[in-house]
Amino acid sequence: MTEVIKNRYDFMIVFDCTSGNPNGDPDAGNLPRVDPETGKGLVTDVCLKRKIRNYIDVAKDGAAGYRIYVKQGRSLQRNDEEALTEQGLKVTNEDGSENSDLTDEIKKLKNNDPELDRRVRDYMTNNFYDIRAFGGVMTTFVKNNLNCGQICGPVQLGFAESVDPVYPRDITITRVAITREKDLKDNKKSEMGKKTLIPYGLYTVKGHVSANIAKKTTGFSEEDLALLWEAILNMFEVDHSASRGEMSVRDLIIFKHNSELGNTQSHKLFDQISISKKDGVITPRSYSDYEVTINEGEIPSEVEVIHLQ
Repeated sequence: MTEVIKNRYDFMIVFDCTSGNPNGDPDAGNLPRVDPETGKGLVTDVCLKRKIRNYIDVAKDGAAGYRIYVKQGRSLQRNDEEALTEQGLKVTNEDGSENSDLTDEIKKLKNNDPELDRRVRDYMTNNFYDIRAFGGVMTTFVKNNLNCGQICGPVQLGFAESVDPVYPRDITITRVAITREKDLKDNKKSEMGKKTLIPYGLYTVKGHVSANIAKKTTGFSEEDLALLWEAILNMFEVDHSASRGEMSVRDLIIFKHNSELGNTQSHKLFDQISISKKDGVITPRSYSDYEVTINEGEIPSEVEVIHLQ
């Protein structure tokens, strides 16, 4: 892998959703998430990181150093146990049951080997891209008194929020296939259901990449960073779904500082980005109804503005 990143980055992702549900809320019958006070749509950081993970999983196809820790169909415990087995620890007994003496064995090993925590952490960061980027909580390590169970990652994302309020709608749908044989014999012709969507929403989400944390914890590299930008731009391309409608990343605005700790506060950079409806647009229904501008005259000379689309 290439060298660890040396610059701080702040970035904003601009994406939209047309005729879909960008992120269902399980506490509200899976309706699109909405801020009840402003009416603006929300998409969680967890949802966006899932899509980034999915893209990397497909693009790298399990290549060494680019496996995904949080992945459907595989328990986190199995991934954790890999790292322990690599250190010569007996995680399971011959009959497949858990080794009840594992905690005691780890304590003994740590007494003789103070580098055990570091080696276990390094195994996870070297093998799993999402641990290297986002960090993680590894409960198997925590409960066995290893100090590497919580890793702070250099890449952090917030919640996405729509630029304008969104208006979820229930659309009645029908299908000609009948669920029960009895209904078919009773000559039932179709069944009805509902699909909830927003006609259109333009969302923004802010993110940060810390070179300082990358250096101290996970070793997030320049190569990893390039893959992150690629994954963000394409995160909806391998994750199309009828329920989510048409989702697209429209803009990725990156502020690259020329130092490890940064040259100005991130909010001062984000404040220079303006997204507004074009003149005459009352009800936006496409990205072309908006105008995105950056007041680059107010950006410090030590910060480079990078546009990726």
